[in-house]
Amino acid sequence: MKPESMQADLIAALQDQGLRITKARKALVLEIESRSGTFTAEEISESLPEVGRATVFRTLKVLVDGGTICRVNTPLGAPIYTRARVEHHHHTYCVNCADVQEIRLSNVELMLEPLGREVKGQIVGHSVDLFIICDRCVDAVSQA
Repeated sequence: MKPESMQADLIAALQDQGLRITKARKALVLEIESRSGTFTAEEISESLPEVGRATVFRTLKVLVDGGTICRVNTPLGAPIYTRARVEHHHHTYCVNCADVQEIRLSNVELMLEPLGREVKGQIVGHSVDLFIICDRCVDAVSQA
C-alpha cells in the first residue's frame, strides 16, 4: 500500500467515526504511517509530546474500531499496535522477539457456527492471538 493511500485510510477511519482531523490527529496519522512494524501507545505518545496522551489513546481506539490498525494483547502487559494489512485476520506474537504476523485461520471461522449454538446469546465478534516462538528465534537457538 502506498503511503498516501495508508494516510487516506487512517484519516477516513477517523472521519467515519465523526472525528475532525485536527492538527494533533494529523500528526498521529503521520507518525503511524512512518512506522513499518509494531508500536505501543506509549511510543507514539513519546514521539508526539505536543499531542495529549488521552488524544493518542482515544485515536488509537478509533483506528482499531475502524479496522485500519490492529491491537494485539501481549503476555508482557501493554498492548502493541500494527497496521492492518488484510481483511479479517488473527495474529501470531513471538514471545521472544515480539514479532507480530497476521494470519488467516479458516478453521476458527468454521467453528463459529456450531459454537454459536452453544453460546447463550449472539456472537458479534472474536479475536484469536497465538503466542509463539517464531522460526527465526527457534533457528537462532538451534544454531547457538
